[in-house]
Amino acid sequence: MFKRKCKITFIAHGATVHTIDGIISDSEKYPKLNDFGEEEIQKVCEYLNLRAVNYDKIYSSAATRCTQSAQIIAKLFKKKITTIDLKGRNHGEWNGLSFNDIYEKYGTKLISHTPDGGETLKEFNDRVAKTIKQLIEENRGNRIIVVTTPEVIQSAIAQTLELAPENQFKTLVKTGSLTQISYFEDDWSSIIYSDYMPL
Repeated sequence: MFKRKCKITFIAHGATVHTIDGIISDSEKYPKLNDFGEEEIQKVCEYLNLRAVNYDKIYSSAATRCTQSAQIIAKLFKKKITTIDLKGRNHGEWNGLSFNDIYEKYGTKLISHTPDGGETLKEFNDRVAKTIKQLIEENRGNRIIVVTTPEVIQSAIAQTLELAPENQFKTLVKTGSLTQISYFEDDWSSIIYSDYMPL
């Protein structure tokens, strides 16, 4: 029988003006949640409250859109937030551009292309995997919440499913959604559910 080390519920931050318009933003301070993004996180809280599961810790990426989302969730559980270095991919020269603009220039090659000044997908995935591994080791036996960006969650899913980097964007992760992964001994993990959006 597999022995579980940690269960992580990843929560994608709520919507912003950039996510609605499909604009890439590497900024940690901008954009903030918009009204729709706050509504998305309120629905997440309603879902978590109905499940009545106790979470040991709440972690958040440092970006404002993540910490705002985490603060709403932390109020529900009356817990403090621990900020972690789990930011989205550095997109270099693509920062501030829309996905449509980039697609027009590169087509499907944009998935494997590394923009000038940005991270390769491998560098990004290695960074995310390292932070998640550290969280697991620090939270043996715990259930935790990690509020972060959709692309970080895509990376975590890809690691569990052993997807090639060029295929990880085929897993849809919307803002205000939940993804739960159980991590076991022997570096084995299993997705319980992904991209769940409470009604």
